[in-house]
Amino acid sequence: MTSKIEGFGLGLRSDHYGDLLDGGALPTGPSRVDWLEILTENYLVPGGAPLANLERARARYPLAMHGVSMSIGSTDPLDMDYLAQLKALERRIQPAIVSDHLCWTGYSGINAHDLLPVPHNEEAIGHIAERVARVQDFLGRRVALENVSSYVDYSFSAVPEWEFLSAVAERADCDILLDVNNIYVSAFNHEFDPLTYLAGVPARRVRQFHLAGHQNHGSHIIDTHDAPVIDPVWSLFAEAVRRFGAVPAMIERDANIPPLAELLAEMAEMRRVAGAALGRSAA
Repeated sequence: MTSKIEGFGLGLRSDHYGDLLDGGALPTGPSRVDWLEILTENYLVPGGAPLANLERARARYPLAMHGVSMSIGSTDPLDMDYLAQLKALERRIQPAIVSDHLCWTGYSGINAHDLLPVPHNEEAIGHIAERVARVQDFLGRRVALENVSSYVDYSFSAVPEWEFLSAVAERADCDILLDVNNIYVSAFNHEFDPLTYLAGVPARRVRQFHLAGHQNHGSHIIDTHDAPVIDPVWSLFAEAVRRFGAVPAMIERDANIPPLAELLAEMAEMRRVAGAALGRSAA
């Protein structure tokens, strides 16, 4: 049976396997972990310790799957071997959400190991929506696409990113994973209003929020997932909650990973900010 997620979660990282999976008492109150998100590619293996740890996680928490290799914006053919592995894992753990990024990751079979932005125009909308529809037909379920942070744009982009993201989601009939930090980063880098971005996204499509830290280099911001969430991103998150409601939200940390207690305190802050935005306590 497919799991359901609600409330506030964390990305499952090996640094915290012992704290989260070893059978001890789980945190309660504002710092409790309601669900976990896994990085799909870490578990596309036939067996061994990764899947054993995943089964331990599944026994204790609802799960979401988040990938980085679909390359849905590429002009290369869809990687059906990868999608078959993804489908097998999805069938095994029955996650609440399967997501990836609205980007491309390589060309002619070469993986750039980066989440590269796509041009925002009608041709790209049609191309990507058709590929998303094929992926959803293959998996037998909807997927969610995440907005990526970006540092350059294309001269032939014709619409703003929020209109592009919304058009792809509507045409493909897929969901949106809204990364609030990525909106903040891209808004700084490209000089647009992040509140305009939030206002331009259809609320009925938003299934999940991501929050993370970044590095500000003065002239530009790099999305690094290696630092705490900053105050302006918390403020933008509050606005997102006011617009989209009690959408499941999580903290991402992929480098400089702190002790679990620090992430739980940050998650308690996420719960507090969301509660205040909705006019209720963060119990």
